[in-house]
Amino acid sequence: MRRPQAGVTLVEMLVVVAIVAIITGISFPAMSSGLESIRLKSASDSVGSFLNAAMNRVDRRQEVLELVLDPKQNQLVLLSTEPGFRHTLQLPQSIALLGEERHFMLMPGGAPPRVTITLSSSKGRHKLIRLDPITGVPAVSDEAAPL
Repeated sequence: MRRPQAGVTLVEMLVVVAIVAIITGISFPAMSSGLESIRLKSASDSVGSFLNAAMNRVDRRQEVLELVLDPKQNQLVLLSTEPGFRHTLQLPQSIALLGEERHFMLMPGGAPPRVTITLSSSKGRHKLIRLDPITGVPAVSDEAAPL
């Protein structure tokens, strides 16, 4: 007399693999889009913090700083007359700094310059980081990039 064998057949295994493949195929675009949004938000928050730290240094140390926006290198750079001072914020590869290279002088006791930084993700979403010329506080918004 034969004993019944335990296990799964090849057909059952193929059905399970097909179901897993379908679920993965459906959920992958949503997950990758979500990760791109997180990268863009993280980069815009980093730029805001970088600008805030620059304004704090200008006010507290009473020194002039130069802010360089360099889209070709995809980075922001702070320069000072203090020897050896150079702070750089390198943006991730999937996030682009839009526009042309620009230089801003941050002066102690003076009004902050009107700075608008546009970041773009590889999916085409944009974030704007603006330095308020009255308060000197950076603000992040989800507006479309200027044409």
